[in-house]
Amino acid sequence: MSVSRLRTYWQLRMASWVRRRQGVDVLPVVLQRRRIYILPTRAGLAFALLLLFMLLASLNYANSIALFLTFLLAGFGLITMHQCHRNLMGTRLHGATVLPTFARRPGTLQLTLQNPVRAARPRIAASIEQEAARLADLPGQGSQCIELTVAAAARGLVSIDRLKLTTTHPFGLFRAWAWIHTPLRMVVYPRPVGGLPMPADDALKSGSLPRGGAGADEWLGLRPFRDGDSPRQVDWKAYAREAPLLVKEYSASGNDLRVFRFDALTGLPVEQRLEQMSRWVVDAEAHGERYGIELPMTRIEPDRGPEHRHRCLTALALYSLPVPAQ
Repeated sequence: MSVSRLRTYWQLRMASWVRRRQGVDVLPVVLQRRRIYILPTRAGLAFALLLLFMLLASLNYANSIALFLTFLLAGFGLITMHQCHRNLMGTRLHGATVLPTFARRPGTLQLTLQNPVRAARPRIAASIEQEAARLADLPGQGSQCIELTVAAAARGLVSIDRLKLTTTHPFGLFRAWAWIHTPLRMVVYPRPVGGLPMPADDALKSGSLPRGGAGADEWLGLRPFRDGDSPRQVDWKAYAREAPLLVKEYSASGNDLRVFRFDALTGLPVEQRLEQMSRWVVDAEAHGERYGIELPMTRIEPDRGPEHRHRCLTALALYSLPVPAQ
């Protein structure tokens, strides 16, 4: 067995043991003594090796000053270990929120850490597996929000089974860490791509008029840019004046409704159909229209608003995929 496979095997064994030992966590979680692990870093091992050489040399030459310095540095190392462990103990994970994203775009996991004591907690890092860690300095009796990047390669659900909180403060001689098992799931929408025009209104109420193009829309105003919005709707003039990234929002004229049907996109693969419908949903929401979707075995009635947009895109993201049990 290669070294990498052996390392992966032991990592999985340790992860399974820690999960059985701690169980599933329910937020908020306070890091107690029994769930914090600590080991020396590479710098800590080098420091310990240096102390060993100093001890052997001091005993060999019967040098009392060298022995005093050796034991003084050993005491410094023990205090450093205690401080590192205490820097993490008592930290509270108050909340964890995963924001939905589109496929092939990084998602965001927002963590809220709280410090209940007066002493500050410097250099506490949060991370998930296979992703870079983010550092935060917790003020005394304060809180700090950390945003972690979550990879989203394809539509569906991305499971985040455990979080890791780490610190090497002070001096980096020891690393203390704790695992938090709070299963989270990130919804990954299909990519909003596709060049087909939006289907004509086919769910109009009697007496309503068809849309006459963008010129017939009623101006609603500007709203903050949301992930998936079309660049064509961005108010670039305001952005050039150093304003935040804003999107022009219109209201559809009359009582126009749009229903985007999966079966109407004949001749396209399943994923391309979902991506095209995702594009239509994003554009219709940006224009303030009322819209709905029809999938095999699923229908969402026309409506509008951020919650309706999320329902439609979630239905597209989970189409034909098994939904894991909560």
